[in-house]
Amino acid sequence: MKKANSNIQASASGLPDIRPAAERIASLQLDDGAIPWVENGVIDPWNHIEAAMGLSVAGYFSEAERAYGFLKEQQLADGSWWGEYGNAVPLSDHTHLGRDGAPVMRDTNFCAYIATGVWHHYRASGDRGFLNRMWPTVEKAIEFVLSLQSDHGEIAWAADVEGPSATDALVSGCSSIYKSLSCAVHIADSLDNDISRWTRARTKLGVALRTKPERFDRTWEKKDRFSMDWYYPVLTGVLSVEESRARIDTFWHKFVVDGLGCKCVVDEPWVTVAESAELAMALMRIGYHDEARELLSWAEKWQDADGAYWMGYQYEERILWPEEKPSWTSAAMLLAYDGLYHLTGAANVLTSDWTANPATRRRAPESLVQSSLTQASEYT
Repeated sequence: MKKANSNIQASASGLPDIRPAAERIASLQLDDGAIPWVENGVIDPWNHIEAAMGLSVAGYFSEAERAYGFLKEQQLADGSWWGEYGNAVPLSDHTHLGRDGAPVMRDTNFCAYIATGVWHHYRASGDRGFLNRMWPTVEKAIEFVLSLQSDHGEIAWAADVEGPSATDALVSGCSSIYKSLSCAVHIADSLDNDISRWTRARTKLGVALRTKPERFDRTWEKKDRFSMDWYYPVLTGVLSVEESRARIDTFWHKFVVDGLGCKCVVDEPWVTVAESAELAMALMRIGYHDEARELLSWAEKWQDADGAYWMGYQYEERILWPEEKPSWTSAAMLLAYDGLYHLTGAANVLTSDWTANPATRRRAPESLVQSSLTQASEYT
């Protein structure tokens, strides 16, 4: 197993030793490159990509590329992937993750996220050959996703869905697609490919998210009880900095529990590490670095002795719940620490709007290793 880069070692600047979190992800990877949630668990494209991004932050480049190779092999002819692969560990006493079976559908957000992952890995590794190899996979995936965009701008949440909800859309899912389209455009620009239609589609999607709330949650209960609906339009750059700050400030005490972290669902006494890490990255995007640092310090208490992070904490019962340490939870923390301490060339892929020409930002990650801990002091 490849050793982690020195740019994630602990230092006096306050960065914790996050190598064990990366080792947790690498230990879960299967021979075909797939990264399940947990041992013998579900593999879904979005969380698989998130885990691969965590590996890239840690310098596990060959493992990350094997993860993307799995997606390349599994991609369907129309550019999509099934929503889940494999099966999860069974529910025993409601303390573990599990499902009865994998739903037969293709989630558009899951499919679009390949662009975010590929661009992130390129920015971390500097490997232009990887970018060229993955371009056909990215192009097919984005074309599939945009085939489900309505004239109003929103993108249906999935294919292979029957009934009234077939064309409905999610705020968090479409916000994530908005970021993925940004990354897809950067990939295309970097390879001198003309995909102006993707830029137009992204603009149309942004308008829908900002001005057409009636196009979302049309056939099911509104999802605004989930914290992701609150912070994803901030994290992904859908909203301006000013609008984002107002949104964060207005609902902060609704979703954030002081000293513990960010709730997953507003009406449940449950804080989750992944949501806390993602919220921290959203805060970085709008210049709330002190708040982001504090939020991550709260999440640190949910790191196990082996370095992996528990999924969440039920604070009324005072128990870790569920009793699992998912790969994507550790990955979210790695990505957040990269955003805060600028450990790699991919540090701001998820924490800024990234409108600059990517050609002006190319820099081998080795050039950041020596300077990263010095830069980290600017954020402490």
